[in-house]
Amino acid sequence: MTSSTRSQLPRIAASSYLNTAPLIWSFISGAQRESVELLTDAAPARCADMLSSGAAEVALVPVIEYHRLPEVLIVPDVCVGSRSAVRSVVIASRVNNLKKIKRVALDNSSRTSVALVKIIFREFLGIEPEWEISPPNLKSMLAHADAALIIGDPAMKIGGNHLHVFDLATLWHHYTGFGFVFAMWMMRPESAAATQTIDFASARDEGLAHLDEIVLQYSAQLDLSAEEIKTYLTKNIAFQMDEDMKRGLQRYFELAHKHGLIDEVKEIEFARD
Repeated sequence: MTSSTRSQLPRIAASSYLNTAPLIWSFISGAQRESVELLTDAAPARCADMLSSGAAEVALVPVIEYHRLPEVLIVPDVCVGSRSAVRSVVIASRVNNLKKIKRVALDNSSRTSVALVKIIFREFLGIEPEWEISPPNLKSMLAHADAALIIGDPAMKIGGNHLHVFDLATLWHHYTGFGFVFAMWMMRPESAAATQTIDFASARDEGLAHLDEIVLQYSAQLDLSAEEIKTYLTKNIAFQMDEDMKRGLQRYFELAHKHGLIDEVKEIEFARD
């Protein structure tokens, strides 16, 4: 494929975290590798910015952005979520009780999880710590705060150093009984025609069918065993949204509105069913 041909392909953006690997494998190495131009960035928040600026026609976007970006549609069924413990979205603290936390440093590469942390403290714990937006460096975050929100691959490697780790999906499930959706593919309505040939559900299924290859690749990159990575991708992360997760998503939006994190609760509009 020539560079000019590739420049005419639909541009899709996704973070390069492990939890997106099965969703984008098809576009890198599989059947749909010549159907899109894939843009990756370590920060999910910047993928939302790419969609907002028009740098990408479709992006794997933190779900809170559905209510912040004007006129976007959600690709149905495909997601990055968790039905219980997620492992890669956590609060790390030297304090062993969340109600004793006074100041929280928030990972600036996240948006859905930042809102989720605020909901957990305000709605379920009934307290309001001080908030500080910070680059995702645990050591520097904890130099200025007694707790830090860390997401993605770095969160999975937190341990020791007398730190207490609180899994956000576990907390959400404890207080609501629902699973949680962190990110979904979104697009602008004017991009729907140009991207209608992209099969995101098929891409997910192909990626999940090649988990062994993904595990091999990431075990060489991350300081995690192959067994840990496979367990994470099969037990911790859910890539298909069930009814329980849909109800959890709706509840999340309702609470985000209640606590002033979004202006309204819009009806969810899907790109195609």
